[in-house]
Amino acid sequence: MAGQSGEYLLRASWMAEADRITIASGVPGYELMLRAGRGVAAAARRMAAPGARILVICGAGNNGGDGYVAARLLQAEGRDVDVMAPLGPATTADAGQAAADWAHAHGAAVAVDVDLASYGLVIDALFGAGLNRPLEGVALDLAQRINAAALPVLAVDVPSGLSADSGQVLGAAMGASVSATATVTFAARKPGHLLLPGRALCGAVTCIDIGIAPGTIASVGRGMFYNSPDLWLTRFPAPSLEAHKYRRGHVLCGSGGPLSTGAIRLAARSALRVGAGLATIAAGPDACRVHAAHLTAVMIREAEGAGDFARLLDDVRFNAVILGPAGGVGPELAARVEEAILRGRALVIDADAISSFAGAPERMAALIVAGGGAPVVMTPHDGEFARLFGKVAGVMDAGAKYERALAAARLAGAIVVLKGADTVIAAPDGRVAINDNAPPWLGTAGSGDVLSGLVGGLLAQGMPGFEAAAAAVWIHGAAARTFGPGLISEDLPEQVPAVLRRLLQQEPLA
Repeated sequence: MAGQSGEYLLRASWMAEADRITIASGVPGYELMLRAGRGVAAAARRMAAPGARILVICGAGNNGGDGYVAARLLQAEGRDVDVMAPLGPATTADAGQAAADWAHAHGAAVAVDVDLASYGLVIDALFGAGLNRPLEGVALDLAQRINAAALPVLAVDVPSGLSADSGQVLGAAMGASVSATATVTFAARKPGHLLLPGRALCGAVTCIDIGIAPGTIASVGRGMFYNSPDLWLTRFPAPSLEAHKYRRGHVLCGSGGPLSTGAIRLAARSALRVGAGLATIAAGPDACRVHAAHLTAVMIREAEGAGDFARLLDDVRFNAVILGPAGGVGPELAARVEEAILRGRALVIDADAISSFAGAPERMAALIVAGGGAPVVMTPHDGEFARLFGKVAGVMDAGAKYERALAAARLAGAIVVLKGADTVIAAPDGRVAINDNAPPWLGTAGSGDVLSGLVGGLLAQGMPGFEAAAAAVWIHGAAARTFGPGLISEDLPEQVPAVLRRLLQQEPLA
């Protein structure tokens, strides 16, 4: 983890620690609040039309203090601003100072029962990232009223009622979190800004630099990152002039039966598109004939069972293996997984290969330990994840999505890619990346098979396991965005070259 680049994500307690370190270094807490309030005011200017009334709803803590500062700055420049303090006086020294500065210049807060429809913008500074309980009473009522009013809403740090750590709404009541149009946060984004449903409830998120040093953020970040090229591009396998196909790796892809061949073809083609030098599909005789009718660049080798598959692995040029896409759940596929791990091959375990170890993650973990350290990447969706780990205490009940993925990665000794619109990539060493570039049209049959191929192709080229998984997830989303609506899985591999061109030439990335 040392020297890992990329944008850190901070849990609420980590952010509080960064604040404490910064204040201890000599920056007054009120100075941090003034900087935060300036950022909120700048965002409000962009959102509120000239002449529109602005309502700032301030809580009793430091989040409310940020709101008081923003309100005072906006009022000072001629904006029509009201402040509401539904939870009473400020309870921290810095927030108290901010409230006093507002009151000295502009008077008392307005009543709770204002007509929200008379405002052009609501600034939600009620609760920030530190909230760990459901909204109740007047706060819950306000959240529901704000949502019903359908006004532009700017949230300070996170929408009130949302967990900054998990992205989940704190409580089961209807409208138990404010739904924001945009959110301003400070120093670093929080996991809840990226994880669903938080990402939808936050709207567009802007991160404001309030003077917390990058080294401080890194020191408290504990290995949680936003998944973008900044995280892994320095490890990305750019082809060199002297490279040839064998230097770029050879991916062996295990096929299912003759009526279940399409998935592994998607994986194999994707492995080639992302840069692997060669890809071979291993299949039984009947499936080989089906594959032969479809394939050109991808090669075919006959392998009737696990024994034949093991003999193929005698060829050390097969340096990466993909198993699982429509492979047929059962002991035969589990045996192929075992052979690949024990032969020390970089391995992608997807779909049916995951389900072939249902309820027995310890067995897979023992194999990985015995395998000697070659990277193993698992790519489950929620159902496959539950089938493999659902009986293990401390995994399914670990908490947020990234906590479940990380617990599974540590148990299995593998990189875990827990898929979804908010895919999480977790490594046994504690690193976690959260992805947010998957468009809705990526939810189509076969897209996961393409992802497994992208991971396998990058592993074949020698990319480390965590970086290969994170890069594949990002490229997968970028390829889908490049194509746009109407996407089917066959389209995805064909968009990868355009994404790679932008990556390797450092052109602007969508």
